[in-house]
Amino acid sequence: MTDLAAYAPPPHTGQHWALSKPAASGKGGVVASQSRAAAEAGVAVLEAGGNAADAAVAAAFALAAVEPWNSGLGGIGFAVVHRPGAAPLVVDFGPVASARVDPAAYPLTGKWKQDLFAWPEVVGDVNIHGPLSFVIPSSVAGYDLLRERFGTGMGLDRLLGPAIALAERGLPQDWFTLLKVSSSARVLRLYEESARIYLPDGLPPNPPYQGAPGFFPMGNLAETLTRLRDRGLRDFYEGGLAADLAADIAAMGGVVDAADLAACRATVRPATPIAWRGTHTIHTAGGLTAAPTMAAVVAGMNRLPVEEGPDAAWYRGFARAMRDAYAERLAGLGAAKETAETCTTHLTVTDGEGMMVSVTTTLLSSMGSRVVLPRTGVLMNNGMMWFDPEPGSANAIRPGARPLCNMSPVTVTPAGDDTNPVMATGASGGRRILASVLQMLAFTLDFGTGPEEAAHRPRIDVSGPDGVTADRRLAPNILDGLAQDGALEVVEHAVLPVNFACPNLIAREGGVATGISDVMSPWSAALAARA
Repeated sequence: MTDLAAYAPPPHTGQHWALSKPAASGKGGVVASQSRAAAEAGVAVLEAGGNAADAAVAAAFALAAVEPWNSGLGGIGFAVVHRPGAAPLVVDFGPVASARVDPAAYPLTGKWKQDLFAWPEVVGDVNIHGPLSFVIPSSVAGYDLLRERFGTGMGLDRLLGPAIALAERGLPQDWFTLLKVSSSARVLRLYEESARIYLPDGLPPNPPYQGAPGFFPMGNLAETLTRLRDRGLRDFYEGGLAADLAADIAAMGGVVDAADLAACRATVRPATPIAWRGTHTIHTAGGLTAAPTMAAVVAGMNRLPVEEGPDAAWYRGFARAMRDAYAERLAGLGAAKETAETCTTHLTVTDGEGMMVSVTTTLLSSMGSRVVLPRTGVLMNNGMMWFDPEPGSANAIRPGARPLCNMSPVTVTPAGDDTNPVMATGASGGRRILASVLQMLAFTLDFGTGPEEAAHRPRIDVSGPDGVTADRRLAPNILDGLAQDGALEVVEHAVLPVNFACPNLIAREGGVATGISDVMSPWSAALAARA
């Protein structure tokens, strides 16, 4: 007989179900996104004659209307663009601090802040939310360069049409929106326009108990998207929209100004290659992304045996390579461990001709700075939090500086042929991105797993040099092996809490593309265009 007096409750389980997400395949192209609505916008562009760059732009603008906590017009990002027959290129619209930023405006309290990063705490958290947390919003410049340099010349009426329609419809008032808004409500309430939009009656917008969810308006975002369609995307930086943005920021006490906006340009540069086990080449965004750390991890992974599949020895070796690489990455940055939800989205696109585009774009924290600028409806980033507020550090706040970030959009080619892209992938999730992308690559390239099966495999996360987080669905011998090497946290892979990054991936073989989105993201989808 069981002694119930000594009963110990088991760990809480939030999801008592087995989830699956379908892949999409076709010869006409595939779009994989964290939002089905954005994927549909991209597919519509492909079917209207656009290419992968056009579809990525349309989907990215749509995301501003349907996933405001992850990305938007006030964000930043990177894209890897790979045309068949050409070397891969990077569209860099990464974070840049205002030329007017003053490090003295971020005085330290003497304590440590446990927010998205464990930086020294700043008085009033002004580097985390509010107008002093903005870096220059470069997403619109990035999308503009992506379409101009790599698109077909499709007009802005077609590229922005889906985003405008979605913004005019409003944000779905369902349970997932409630989760996302509620997680930021404590800070959203501090800013008038943000509270007006996202906290009607002072509370997050509850979905109806029965029936279909409704929609709620997003301020002046639809009008802003319409102005961009009618006046051109540079209006965001040099026209009437720029004037409205600068006026709102100045009224709030921010330092990003008209000169910062006018000088904002995305750039194109060669991708940075990483050799993968002599069989493939991974093409990364390089520079101040996670690419240098990825190269260090891949060097360690290339020494791991793969004949037995992803067994206990492989997971232990991968975890060691990740920990060692993060120890090196953080050596000059201090203990910048991420501790809260990031606000990023990843978008992967291919077209019928084989062009592949991998885009990661972000506001950094969930809902970024939590500040919606009232004249434009633009939700601004809080990219200043990428900087270490400790004066004199390697990643310190400086005028016009660029911080280190974690984005990892990639494309893949067979070794020795940089002009034949066969895969593209990336993820959202801050420092969790790297482990996710590398495991998706290993599952598919080393172990021969198809995209759909790879997306459903349990993973581990290593976000620093000190420990490992593991999906509890992994085999006991794998968990036991990981525990022998240091701190191990066994967790549930659920919608919330977010313990793992959210990857999507598209692979091409024989003229057919197959894409898969993140299984645990409820709105995500991969969709195929009609050939």
